[in-house]
Amino acid sequence: MNISDYLAYDTKSTKSLVGAGEVKVKKGGAREFKAGGLWIYDNEIAETKGDFADGDIVRVLDFDGYFLGYGVINRKSTIRVRILSRREGDVITPAFLYERVKAAWKYRKAVIDTLACRVIFGEADFLPGITVDKYGDILVIESLCLGTDRLKSLILAALVQVLHQDGIRVRGIYERSDAKVREKEGLERTKGFLSGEFDTFVPITENGVKYIVDVKDGQKTGFFLDQKLNRKAIRPMCAHANEVLDLFTHTGSFGLNAAMAGAKHVISVDASDLAIEQAKQNAKLNGLEDRIDYLVADVFDYLPKQREAGKQYDVVILDPPAFTKSRNSVKAAFRGYREINREGLLLVKDGGFLATCSCSHFMEPQMFADAIAQAARDAHKRIRQVEFRQQAPDHPILWANDASYYLKFYIFQVCEER
Repeated sequence: MNISDYLAYDTKSTKSLVGAGEVKVKKGGAREFKAGGLWIYDNEIAETKGDFADGDIVRVLDFDGYFLGYGVINRKSTIRVRILSRREGDVITPAFLYERVKAAWKYRKAVIDTLACRVIFGEADFLPGITVDKYGDILVIESLCLGTDRLKSLILAALVQVLHQDGIRVRGIYERSDAKVREKEGLERTKGFLSGEFDTFVPITENGVKYIVDVKDGQKTGFFLDQKLNRKAIRPMCAHANEVLDLFTHTGSFGLNAAMAGAKHVISVDASDLAIEQAKQNAKLNGLEDRIDYLVADVFDYLPKQREAGKQYDVVILDPPAFTKSRNSVKAAFRGYREINREGLLLVKDGGFLATCSCSHFMEPQMFADAIAQAARDAHKRIRQVEFRQQAPDHPILWANDASYYLKFYIFQVCEER
């Protein structure tokens, strides 16, 4: 499809998209749903009725036949039904989905700079299984479930039209539905253009810092928009810093913000050659290449060597990838966070600062705090909390949907025992 096709798409149709299928949950089942959640699991289903296919929108009933909601069904998934609406009076139509998209965009305009932002955040925007990031006039979509795979053209058309009405002319759309989790839905991983082709190295500016975002081969959709305000939050502590150590730098964003704030020298480390090359390009784009040194290294190997060499920094920043993507590996992840934070704390000068985070929703806030507390005890450091932060507001946290709350971000002042 071309952008003109999305603009011409009939998103105002009132034709029902609900199929003939019905799902009845077990007696006493769907507890998470009844507490406000949007998922119904396979082991909560009592029976299904009617003629339907996986990916269809079905009616969901409780054991006694009372209406619970409308949702998309997939019998290949542990998450059997993803709810679109709890209101029986709603008719799920293209016009209904258009209004959902319109509401998502209205919310972003109210809470954050929208030049580069997450426009749709799945369940938190009541559009389950789909995310859309906006990089200037480029949209990048990730679909994680069968239902949204079938609705993605309609949802994208609605978004293109909503943005168009605000004077934003979408230039291109790229799909990054290449996450491994799609296999749990019985779906293949896929990526590619959903519009006419364009240069997939997309320029953006965030907090006054310029970046080139690789939407084709970068991690996730190319850039971690969720850290936008956290990158800004580290600036005051970096303004007069002589030495900043930026670990798991990816394409250099935290280090660039540190240097932009006034840090005299930054060392940015990542295990990915590709990420470091992109980080170097971003530094040059901002005229900061003389103040940032880039290093390809495994952070877990690098930190002990720095400690043994007696290195000390005014600010240490830890932005690791998720150490766990399932409940089964939470204990191992806890040990990883404890180790990495202990090593990071040992490199901070007395009175300096540590910024540290976890982006796994399975690493619950208290558990992450416990890992840091143990790390501080092991390092014989006292830590004073400066700030506790989370993901940027374009990634809203929907209460009763635990997966939408995943990013925990702390800033601490680090002191010697006294």
